Amino acid sequence: MKKEFYSNGKLLLSGEYAILDGALGLAIPTSYGQSLHVTPTTSGFLEWTSLDENDHIWFSVKFDLKDLSLVSTSDQTMANTLTSLLLEANAQNPLLLTDSDGFLVETSLTFPRLWGLGSSSTLINNLAQWARVDAFQLLWKAFGGSGYDIACAQYNSPLTYQLNNGNPEVEKIDFDPIFKDSLYFIHLNQKQNSKEAIANYRKQQFDTPELIQRVSCITKKMIGAPTLAGFETLMEEHETILSEVLRVKPVKQRLFPDYFGAIKSLGAWGGDFVLATGDDKTRSYFKSKGFETVIPYSKMVL
Repeated sequence: MKKEFYSNGKLLLSGEYAILDGALGLAIPTSYGQSLHVTPTTSGFLEWTSLDENDHIWFSVKFDLKDLSLVSTSDQTMANTLTSLLLEANAQNPLLLTDSDGFLVETSLTFPRLWGLGSSSTLINNLAQWARVDAFQLLWKAFGGSGYDIACAQYNSPLTYQLNNGNPEVEKIDFDPIFKDSLYFIHLNQKQNSKEAIANYRKQQFDTPELIQRVSCITKKMIGAPTLAGFETLMEEHETILSEVLRVKPVKQRLFPDYFGAIKSLGAWGGDFVLATGDDKTRSYFKSKGFETVIPYSKMVL
């Protein structure tokens, strides 16, 4: 019998980097995500196909079901990563691959892979659902990271996320700012490598407890910010704090010094999406700079 799973994409509005050390972060599941379909067969193989947002195949692989040895693939690196995930899922639940004598698996994204909305986290959460294992453990054993993206994959509303002694604490919140029509997400035309970004963060010397306290305070204030002006001030304060820690100039200072609104990096600095405040001139401004992907808040948020 065919099985279907779906997971939401993710964006972290506050807490990037510091969330790894226990800071409170504000995260939103996105209206974009990824599905996984599993069909039993009698082939003796696990045949996997991944489709992009245009239903074009971007990755395929075939495993021998007995030991998950590789038979063929379109991308050796991706196949190695998937092998690791499948072996870990099977280690957590040895019954995973005994349900059938073969499987056809198809994944389908509803957003471009370049966007960085969680092609990996949505895959991991879908795979965890299929395998009936803990998605957080699967993430941490495979890739590391805070796990907020797994929380977004599982929840259908804005949330706060915090690691408490390594344990994820997720709370659904009412975050629906009256100024949401003035919020936009702009893609920077490049995907950032999260592992490299985290490694750079770990190299820095700073007062970790102070960073956690300051960022957590900003997160709480952002959730309840009554005005756009107040929210912009918090965005800029967050940028300043992380800029000092990472020793990197804020994105507005580097790329958009003449922009009229506030701009904040989201997730790993240097790529993926940024959050900007603005108006009906926002889209034309960023497009004039070569950034074509400008998504209003209401279209991005689930």
